[in-house]
Amino acid sequence: MGLREVKKEQTRRHLAEVAGRLFAERGFDRVTVAEVAREAQVAEATVFNYFPAKEDLFYSRFESFESGLVDAVRDRAPGVPALAAFRDRLLRTGGLLAQVATDAEAWERLRTLNRIIAGSAALRTREQRVMAEATAALAGLLAAEPGADEVTAYVIANALMGVHRALIDHVRRAVAAEVAPDRLAAETTEFGVRAFDLLATGLGGQS
Repeated sequence: MGLREVKKEQTRRHLAEVAGRLFAERGFDRVTVAEVAREAQVAEATVFNYFPAKEDLFYSRFESFESGLVDAVRDRAPGVPALAAFRDRLLRTGGLLAQVATDAEAWERLRTLNRIIAGSAALRTREQRVMAEATAALAGLLAAEPGADEVTAYVIANALMGVHRALIDHVRRAVAAEVAPDRLAAETTEFGVRAFDLLATGLGGQS
């Protein structure tokens, strides 16, 4: 990475960090892009150059994570099922959740993120769009593989992303209920393993 790219990444990270602090202090909807720019000591246009919409300041990392799930399926080794590649990427890269059992600061960040999302309909709408776009990308990828069809690919993509969505919802309910961090991390992994095992064996035996 050249010097120009390094500086751009530093600026991007700085803007996201400033925005995150303001969102945590006042809530997403009560902070404007102009205020983020002023706090970061840049022009408002600079913020938009890096983040075309205010929601991007909050969700850029989440979108990268979603893209990584699709990439894991795309880049899997020959003979590896899509389910296995998706499961391994999701459960091995637990993000902030993987740190909360032993890191009090990570736990507070997770609580803050959940509070910000809960307080903003705009963020929840954007999250739904990101998930839908990732699901569509995964379905398109699977449909293009030899012997696949669009309907089956769509079903598989929605099933895989459904596990991801269910785990996110579980974490948010648990955080709101003040479940202990170590318990939350352990049971979320357990639920993820159980859900993917269910997909692997089929739903025929479920009532």
